[in-house]
Amino acid sequence: MSADFQKGKEAYQREDYATAQRELKPLSEQGHAGAQTILGLMYTYGDGVAQNHKEAVKWFRLAAEQGFVYAQYQLGTMYYFGGGVPKDNIYAYMWFNLAAAQGHPFISSIKNDVFKEMTPMQIEKAQRLSLECIKKDYKNC
Repeated sequence: MSADFQKGKEAYQREDYATAQRELKPLSEQGHAGAQTILGLMYTYGDGVAQNHKEAVKWFRLAAEQGFVYAQYQLGTMYYFGGGVPKDNIYAYMWFNLAAAQGHPFISSIKNDVFKEMTPMQIEKAQRLSLECIKKDYKNC
């Protein structure tokens, strides 16, 4: 039986986490960005797995490095709140900036919250890191 992303996504949405994990984990290990993002959410909230923010960050980063906008948003959120990584507004803003550049629909509010907490030098650094990240095709950002 091969894993099915749609089946896993629908199972997650209806809170059937055992099925979601069974379908999404193999796909995540094979590099499917959507599956990696949902698996990251499962670890963030402890949905059917032991809550583990470091594990969530691992899956969000793998998807974010593929340019997956929702994972970039989630990774920014982890940096903003310090979940699984040290709290870092520069990296939070960078990932939010990348997600915003790709049209994430709900990014402006949280990006503005981070912006208000930053110095002009921090904002400049985050913007520079965003451009460098795009040039590196989101790898090792």
